[in-house]
Amino acid sequence: MKNRKFITLGFVSAALALFALFSSTLLATDVANDKKEPKSEMSRLEALAKFSRVIDIVEQYNVDDVSIEELINKSLEGLLANIDAHSTYLKKDEYKSLREQTSGEFGGLGITVGIKDGALSVISPIDDTPAYRAGIKAGDIILRIDKKSTLNMTIDEAVSLMRGKAGDAIELTVVREGESKPLEIAMKRDIIKVESVHAKSIGEDIQYIRVANFDKKVVSEVSKAIKERKKTTKGIILDLRNNPGGLLDQSVGLVDLFVDEGDIVSQKGRKKSDEESYKAKASTTLTKVPLVVLINGGSASASEIVSGALQDLGRAVLVGQNTFGKGSVQMVLPVNDEEALKLTIARYYLPSGRTIQAVGVKPDIEVFPGEVKSQKNEYAIKEADLKKHLEEELQKVSKDEKKSEADPKKSIDDETIQKDMQLKSAIDVLKALIITQG
Repeated sequence: MKNRKFITLGFVSAALALFALFSSTLLATDVANDKKEPKSEMSRLEALAKFSRVIDIVEQYNVDDVSIEELINKSLEGLLANIDAHSTYLKKDEYKSLREQTSGEFGGLGITVGIKDGALSVISPIDDTPAYRAGIKAGDIILRIDKKSTLNMTIDEAVSLMRGKAGDAIELTVVREGESKPLEIAMKRDIIKVESVHAKSIGEDIQYIRVANFDKKVVSEVSKAIKERKKTTKGIILDLRNNPGGLLDQSVGLVDLFVDEGDIVSQKGRKKSDEESYKAKASTTLTKVPLVVLINGGSASASEIVSGALQDLGRAVLVGQNTFGKGSVQMVLPVNDEEALKLTIARYYLPSGRTIQAVGVKPDIEVFPGEVKSQKNEYAIKEADLKKHLEEELQKVSKDEKKSEADPKKSIDDETIQKDMQLKSAIDVLKALIITQG
């Protein structure tokens, strides 16, 4: 028993030594000139010794026979999970899944999740995916995945359960505000292909640009869309609703298309090397026409940077609802070829100095989702106006026939606008801006 104990302690010490060596290498740039006080170094060694002792006790006396590898992995998972909601230890399968996500095509539901107030929450469903078509909404709390409770489940564990072979069935139990009991929502997994930018016209002079996700092509595709309609565009609606975020450089680049000077965003961490400030450049500005940005509770991370920066810089009016509130920076740090840490290293700050984390971005004009209600009775008219009214109705029929011939992928019709109160409000605000700003 003694020999086994010493062997175990030796193994744990070796593992800790390797972990310490990895940490030292990773932080070499900042630690090289950092001379720690002897007392501080002693406290660190005492803490590591305590950790080693606890591992040894658990391995010897725990009712279940758990291997040293399992104990270390569970310890690392607990360590990262207790730091914050977005930090995690990625085991082999989880790290592989994370790398697959960046390929742009994967099997799953098309849903972005996060931990909010301790619950697994839907940040947003991705457009035209199984989750979107099944009616999953931003703000839904996922209570179970195929009858398995999500309580105390990490984001990566949840994502792993929701992924699977295309065509396989899955059921989510969600709690939704306004519903008296949990909803059981069934769907089938599919190959998820994310098309990030959709550009359409509204009438003759308004351009609508929806950015669904911040992948590596966002800036180039939005630039192309703006240039194509630049001659006729008098105002732009940028729709960031249900946009869960993505690449930081793309969010910075998107803001830079609309502003020619000032800070866009800064990130601040514990170390100087993690601090960064991003500024606008006049050379990349494409347009100065009036701008309205649509946001809601599904707008997170990079989309909050864009909307918040444009608001702080006085470049856009924000319409919709308060955003999700994810303003932290995660970095994936490989431990070896098969495992990694996803660690929060910094937080984002907007031009005014305010943070997004757990607060979000508040719209200038709050508008709840829903349809535009109209109580006007177009046929309640006087007899003298009948002829004029019928002539107007004939013109409407003629316009509708022309609209039916138009490509719905390139323009948004009145019927669609009437079904979207937030979009209708954004159009009204933009028209007022076009008038007042000339």
